[in-house]
Amino acid sequence: MKIEFMSLDLETRSSIDITKAGVYKYAESLDFDILLFGVSVNGGPVAVYDLASSDKVPEEIIKALSDDSVTKWAYNASFERVCLSVWLRRNYPQYFSTYSIEGDPVQKYLDPAAWKCTLVWAAYNGLPLSLDKVGAVLGFEEQKLKEGKELIRYFCMPSRTAGRKWNLPEHAPEKWELFKKYNRRDVEVEMQIQRRLKNYLVPDFVWDEYHLDQEINDRGIMIDRQLVEQAISIDEQTKKDLMNRMQKLTGLDNPNSVMQLKGYLADNGLETETLGKKDVAALLKSVPADMAEVLELRLQLAKSSVKKYQTMQNAVCDDSRCHGMFQFYGANRSGRWAGRLIQLQNLPQNHMSDLEQARDLVKAGEYEMLNMLYDSVPNVLSELIRTAFIPRPGYKFIVSDFSAIEARVLSHLAGEQWRTDVFRNGGDIYCASASQMFHVPVEKHGANSHLRQKGKIAELALGYGGSVGALKAMGALDMGLSEDELQPLVNMWRNSNPNIVSFWWQIDNAVKTAIQLHTTEKVGCLEFTVKNGMLFITLPSGRKLAYVQPRIGMNQFGGESVTYMGIDATKKWSRIESYGPKFVENIVQAVSRDILAYAMQTLKHCFIVGHVHDELIIECSENVSLKAVCEQMGRTPEWIPGLVLRADGYECGFYKKD
Repeated sequence: MKIEFMSLDLETRSSIDITKAGVYKYAESLDFDILLFGVSVNGGPVAVYDLASSDKVPEEIIKALSDDSVTKWAYNASFERVCLSVWLRRNYPQYFSTYSIEGDPVQKYLDPAAWKCTLVWAAYNGLPLSLDKVGAVLGFEEQKLKEGKELIRYFCMPSRTAGRKWNLPEHAPEKWELFKKYNRRDVEVEMQIQRRLKNYLVPDFVWDEYHLDQEINDRGIMIDRQLVEQAISIDEQTKKDLMNRMQKLTGLDNPNSVMQLKGYLADNGLETETLGKKDVAALLKSVPADMAEVLELRLQLAKSSVKKYQTMQNAVCDDSRCHGMFQFYGANRSGRWAGRLIQLQNLPQNHMSDLEQARDLVKAGEYEMLNMLYDSVPNVLSELIRTAFIPRPGYKFIVSDFSAIEARVLSHLAGEQWRTDVFRNGGDIYCASASQMFHVPVEKHGANSHLRQKGKIAELALGYGGSVGALKAMGALDMGLSEDELQPLVNMWRNSNPNIVSFWWQIDNAVKTAIQLHTTEKVGCLEFTVKNGMLFITLPSGRKLAYVQPRIGMNQFGGESVTYMGIDATKKWSRIESYGPKFVENIVQAVSRDILAYAMQTLKHCFIVGHVHDELIIECSENVSLKAVCEQMGRTPEWIPGLVLRADGYECGFYKKD
């Protein structure tokens, strides 16, 4: 029988905590092994091979794992592919084959081009990201077994029973039989998802993006292990010194205790409800010097960003690279990637002028010198987190990012021509926006430069229907704006951008009409369709955003609103309310994501090792041209003609914000 496709699910064990280290480090552990191998061939019955009890996987299935003509399906397929890559290399090296060129770190793994992921298929259609939740939402008769978590704890993690490293099948035969049933059921549920979603296919170009995403995860990004180890050591020393200083100042046993410190402050005439970072920073503006010193120490002790170093140490693999840092379609409202493990998306920025000197001192473990030269060692460690990512020897980083990508996309889609002209002429959108709002020339370092900040805060806060609350959330009051200035600022920005304001409500009307009349509505290059209980928004790229079970309801103000089913802020599947500007935000972020994906495809011949919403990190040889990379990245896709793009970049020997 010729194998054309397979659906797979594995149950594995390893002493590495996968939640802290990720699947790549989990699988490379010397005690990693596959216990159960569940597989359906060509849609047939599921077979479970009990490898822990000496079953053998048939040779034709093993061969098919490296056969590019056989499509392999799994839910969260990166787990199965990475685990099987290690298992094949250890047990059946004659059947292992890889991809790319010699020297590329991806060569330890099976080619992802022959793999497809049912999680991606579900996420593309607006469904949850966990197998049990997808099964529940789709109302499957055969659901994922709820006993799974307990069985995984028992068989897949080191045993808690004295004198026993692992719990084996013979230690709990009934549990083991249930575990095999669990393994079979997972394959069956995965196959049910395929059948249920057969009319809602993922386009081939999105699968191509997924395969490139897997390649980037396979490649990983190198970690400067010496810097990380010294940073962790210096952080521990710093915390001891800070605690000693606070104990001397306050007389408290544990000044890091919120309750004790609040009591101390109250005894000294300073009442506060909370000791959160923003609240402490606000208190520092008005308290006496002795109290200010205590609060400053509190802020330094609370510096949580240095925990990223520990995460790096947990996740770095034997090749000194951290793999698996990106989840494809992690944000299913826009299809953007989500960060995993170290999370590049929320690293602290660096503003130090002597970044390299500070880095050298930390790497050398020069704690005393750091204390002498800098006011806050925790702040130094925080600013150096990015620099722990380094290119491999003989290579450099090129970091290239889009300039004001969301503002450009919004302006183009809404037809706000004056803004597009600013971008085309290489102008500063914050200055231009302030000039449009206040009807005077505004230059960054010239005439009316003080207004640029107002233009900037308005641009960042108001593009998606935001008002006074959005300005406050963006820090308008902290920037020196008064409460009385905020509403006029909103009004001026909206008056200056009438086409954007109109665009919000055109989108709102199109969504409501499509839901109510089941018609296809168009706004510019966007299309809105309701089909079989799903709202689809077709983007210029051809990709679709999906909203499950859309309805028209009443909002809290008594007006009409759109609701749909999705994962809410508490990570529960529930009904979510939306309206025109919010849909515009989804659309603009989704189109911006597609432009980044297009740039990744045009630059895939380079070694891409990381990316954020508007930025690519490329590991390349010294002779690669920065200018050529930026020009290539700034190419406008053929599916959105007229959009003005620009990419800028820099070269570096360690990752940083230039």
